[in-house]
Formats: sequence, structure tokens, C-alpha cells
Amino acid sequence: MTGTSQSETTDDPQGVQRAEESKRQVLYWRLLSRLFGTDEQPALENASVGIVGELGLPPALLDPKVSVDNLVQRFPELGPEFEGLMAEGEHENGGEVRRAALVSKLLLNVFATGSGNVTAGQLESWKKDAAWFERGMGCEPGGLRQGRGRGRGLGQGEGEGESDESGDGQGGAGHGRDGAPGASGPGRGLGPGGSRYSPGDEELAKVLANLEGDLVKRMHLREVLADPALARQLTPSMSLIEQLLHDKSNLSGVALANAKALIRRFVDEVAEVLRTQVEKTSVGVIDRSVPPKRVFRNLDIDRTIWKNLPNWSPEDERLYVDRLFYKQTARRTTPARLIVVVDQSGSMVDAMVNCTILASIFAGLPKVDVHLVAYDTRAIDLTPWVSDPFEVLLRTTLGGGTDGTAAMALARPKITDPRNTVMVWISDFYDNRSLISDFEAVHRSGVKFIPVGSVNSSGAQSVDPWFRQKLKALGTPVISGHIRKLVFELKNFLT
Repeated sequence: MTGTSQSETTDDPQGVQRAEESKRQVLYWRLLSRLFGTDEQPALENASVGIVGELGLPPALLDPKVSVDNLVQRFPELGPEFEGLMAEGEHENGGEVRRAALVSKLLLNVFATGSGNVTAGQLESWKKDAAWFERGMGCEPGGLRQGRGRGRGLGQGEGEGESDESGDGQGGAGHGRDGAPGASGPGRGLGPGGSRYSPGDEELAKVLANLEGDLVKRMHLREVLADPALARQLTPSMSLIEQLLHDKSNLSGVALANAKALIRRFVDEVAEVLRTQVEKTSVGVIDRSVPPKRVFRNLDIDRTIWKNLPNWSPEDERLYVDRLFYKQTARRTTPARLIVVVDQSGSMVDAMVNCTILASIFAGLPKVDVHLVAYDTRAIDLTPWVSDPFEVLLRTTLGGGTDGTAAMALARPKITDPRNTVMVWISDFYDNRSLISDFEAVHRSGVKFIPVGSVNSSGAQSVDPWFRQKLKALGTPVISGHIRKLVFELKNFLT
């Protein structure tokens, strides 16, 4: 690009704007050629080198072999520029070319994953670049891949509205401004924890999950696991855990031990997050038939003052209290039974892992009796291990066909008190359609029936449209999306 004098810059602002636009086009055409072509385009490469040099950016910015993480370590001043780079909002005038160069780096490193074998180091490098991409989108690292959406700390003033399955975008029951469930209002499109979840984030999360899954599959996982030094380079993720669960029967010795260590580490990390969500979620309806405990922590100050206002003495300027009022805090005393039925097909691994861990957390609550059934063409009762999701996952077999009637035959005898029982059925529901009769019978008996198509940390799962429509008509729409929806449903019933 030829130089432009200061007088020309001042006298011809439109010319400067056209020159800036041309530079951006060069950078983005180079990006597209790198993403969709295998050969370098010398003209675009040379022009891009010149533009990056004019901007005072390091040449390493154009090298796809240099990770964003490594680039920021070498040039720390670039770190703040990558933060929020692609988030909605105003950007500094005259900085669009520089922004285009930085955006191109993020997109190229994350979405141009190439082909051929992948090492453990390359996988970890990609994960770090994906974390920088999420920062650029205005998320916490891992935010998009784990379904937390954009933005940080929007506070409690923004309620969470759950969209129904019809896709009309109307919010349902959520958390109001006081954090209590049941405060209805329009859904604000906020993710868990008050994060803003934009319409395209779910699709983007699916793309990132697919890219990571492809990298895991291209890695010689068995050889990596057999080498303790290489295995230590791996960090657990849903894609990696899915591959380990598929391949665990082919592992032995050191490789199997390293695989178990990774699964255990992932289970513990997810359990910590879910346990926090369970603790924060508002609990069930207060039983107002039980008299309140007359202790100081239950004292209702506002009501006590209001009821005793007739005792106000203007002469003494004092309020004489002749009766104290207390808050009712009693909740469920009848033991509740939670029956979780899990489809073991490979497409359901995300929901299976999350719900298995969630079942173990509820199993630790007082007065909650948890049962766990897994099935493919046959069903197995995993209740003895329900408190240890690690052991449950090791006993599952991913893949194969599905026959929900076998699982229903094992699960229905566990229903002894329908009004105090909740059944969670986790599947993509591509199953025997006669199963709908069993679902209807269970629902009519008084059981709280919750069908789950996908409660995960990333993208939506495909659910059989026929079953989705039938279950919605039954008044039990399929839950899909973030697991916080299921946490709220279960805790509201069980506690």
C-alpha cells in the first residue's frame, strides 16, 4: 500500500476511508483463503505483511503456527486488545484495520484446524486459542463451550426466563428480582449466572464442540494415554471424555489408569459446578400448614411492626409490642424418590454425564431416594453406584440401539408413592413409539415426569419431533438447553 501524506489525509478523508476499507478487505480475503484453501496466496500474504507492519503489529500475528496464547506471552500489550474484540459495542475510530488483523488471527487459529494426526500439545494449544476466542466474544474462557453465554456479572436485577419448546421466544417462569422462583415475565435471553446469551451462541458452541471433538478423534489417544508425560498434557473436556468412554474397553495398564484419572478429574470439576448450582437454586414451596418455629432467626420484623402499629404511643414516642410474628420456613418432610433413566446411545453422552453427576448430588440430600437406570437394547440398574458418578460412567456402554420399553419395565416397579416421585427420562427419543403409552400412564399416576432431550454445556441435541410434540401435548415438554433448567425443576420438587 503506498504511503499517504498528512495533507492528503486531511484533505481527502473519503480517500483515506477507501484505503482503510481496502486494507481490511485484503486481511479478510487472506483469512478466507486460509480457511477454505490449502495453498497460500502470495499476493494476499505479501500485502498482509505490509499492512501488519504499518500497524506496528508483530509479523507472528500472521503465522497460524503461533498460538494466540504464545503471541500474548511474547507481546503482553496485545492481551487487552483481544479481550472483547468481537463483542457488540462501539470501537475506536481509525482502529478497524488493526481490529481486522486481530480478528483474523483469532478466527484462523480456532477454525482452521487442518487435517491429519494431532498431538496432545496441539489439542491443548487449540483449547487455549478457543479460550482467547471466547474472550474476544465477550465471554469468560470456556463460557461459550459450557453454555454460560456472554457478559459477566449482570447482577440479580435481570431475571432468568426459560423459553418454551415452541420456539416463540416468550419467557416462562424464572427468577424475579428478589431471586425467588415463580416471578414471571418475558425472557431476557440471559444465560446462567446472569450472562447474556445471544441467539447465535448456541450454534457457535456446537461448532466449537465439533471442532474439539474432531481434534480428539485425530489424536492417537491410546498412545498418548500410554505415555504418562503426554497424558499429563491433556485437560479433560466433554469431547475427550466421550472418546474415553467409547474406547475404555480397549485400554489397559497405564493407558487405562490415565483414562480413569482424566474421567475422575472431569467428573469432580463438573460436580463442583453443579453442586454450586443446586445450592444456589431456590427450593420448594413452603408448607404453611406447619406452625413457624419461634426462634429469633425466623422473626418477621416488618410484619411484627405493622401488626403492632396500633400500640404506638405519641407521648412516649415508642412502639409497644405485645405480639411477635415469625416467618414460616417448614418444607417437605415426606421422603421423595428420584428415578433417573439414561439412554446410553453415543449421541446422549453430554446429557448422560451431566445428569449422572446431578443424580449423585441429589443422592446426598436428606430425604431424597435416588435410583438410576441405564439402557440401550437392554436395561441395567445402576442404583448401587448412584452416589459415585465415576463408577457409573465406567459401567456404561455408549452406542448401539435403544429400546426404552426395557428401561420402563425396570423403572416402573420403583414407583411406590407416585405423588412423591419424580422420573427423569434422558434420551433423544428416537425409540419405540409405543413408549408414549408408558409415559402417559406414569404421568397420569401422579408422578412428576421430566423428559430430557439435552441438558448440556454446549449445543442442542436432536430430539424425535414426533415424541417432542406428543410429550408437549401431554403437558411435559422436553427440556433442552442448559442443565440449570433441570436443577431448578428437580430441586423445586424434591426439597
